[in-house]
Amino acid sequence: MRKQMIRLMTDSVSDITKEQAESLGIRLLCMPITVDGKPLREIEDFTKEEFYPMIENSREFPSTAQLTPFEIAEAYEKQAAEGCTDLIFVTIGSGGSGTYANASAARQTYYDEHPDAAKRMRIHLVDGRNYTATYGYAVTEAAKMLRRGAGVPEITDFLEDWCTHAGLYFVPMTLKYVKRSGRVSAAAAFAGELLGLKPFCRIVNCKSTVLQKIRGEQAIIPKMVETVKADIQPHTPYIVMQGKNQKLAQDFGAALTKALGYPPAAYWSIGAAICCNAGPDVVGFVIKRTDAAAE
Repeated sequence: MRKQMIRLMTDSVSDITKEQAESLGIRLLCMPITVDGKPLREIEDFTKEEFYPMIENSREFPSTAQLTPFEIAEAYEKQAAEGCTDLIFVTIGSGGSGTYANASAARQTYYDEHPDAAKRMRIHLVDGRNYTATYGYAVTEAAKMLRRGAGVPEITDFLEDWCTHAGLYFVPMTLKYVKRSGRVSAAAAFAGELLGLKPFCRIVNCKSTVLQKIRGEQAIIPKMVETVKADIQPHTPYIVMQGKNQKLAQDFGAALTKALGYPPAAYWSIGAAICCNAGPDVVGFVIKRTDAAAE
């Protein structure tokens, strides 16, 4: 009987760094992005920090694409060849990308082309339901669980529970990116620029909402702290999201530590996917939301 080998795999929209992936044994599939007509791969061709000036200096608005069934199938083949018996693949939310659907199609094709494959490697798909650390953090925690000896059911139950309840909240400090991406209407963005308003946005299940418009940068941290206290499941981990302004994120983390009585589980830098929609200058958080907040 073959020895069980469980592996975790995710895509680069999780914003897990190359260093995190290597240290935790997570397989990363790098998403394609085009900048000024040049095709690139996130992580392979640039770091998150290198992307911030790239998007600010690009002549054309960068475009992202999903992973194809073919390249996902290739990843399945590679893991099987290396002796993996259970592959847990957590993808960017299905509401924002076709990657989950492509992963499902690739799994069916893989099993069809290899009749005995299901006996050799079981593929467990988890819909990340969102972007960046909302599922990326959960994948890193799942990797730690795996190292402590957790099995597939325990890990997938944890991932499903976290991804179902996690929410991404953020404030873009400049409005030209949300205006171009359509997250905020051009008219509203223009009015916001004139009045000094910043949209406080929430993404749950890949659906974005502008919760309120905050007047003045000094009000941003107090408003976000207030929302965390109202929406978070008590005593659960939270993640501070940061872009190029790490000082603002550190100040926010300090304010949350004081308000909640415990520090952030992580400071997570945004990657290309969030940058293309919110810009590189952003601050926010990821929390596990209460059932009342999820309604």
